[in-house]
Amino acid sequence: MSFVLAIFRSRFATLSFAKMLRENNVPVAVINTPHKLAESCGLSVKFAQEYFLLAQRLLAKSNLMRNFAGFYGFVQRNGLFEVVKM
Repeated sequence: MSFVLAIFRSRFATLSFAKMLRENNVPVAVINTPHKLAESCGLSVKFAQEYFLLAQRLLAKSNLMRNFAGFYGFVQRNGLFEVVKM
C-alpha cells in the first residue's frame, strides 16, 4: 500500500492522533477526507504504510478509540488508487 488514512469522527481526535504520531517520529499529514469515506469529521491523518503497526499500537493505548472510524489503505494499481478497509 502506498499510504494509510486514519479516520476519526472528531477533529480533536484527528489532530490528537496526528500529534501522537509526530511525537513518535512518524511523518504525517492532516488532509481532507475523501468524500467516499465521509463518515468522519472531514479531516484524516495520512501516513506511510510502513508505520501502520506502530499507529495501531499507539491508537490502542490512547483514549481516542471511541472517535475512531477506521484505517483505510490506498493501493495504487494501473495508475489508480483503490481503497481497502484495514
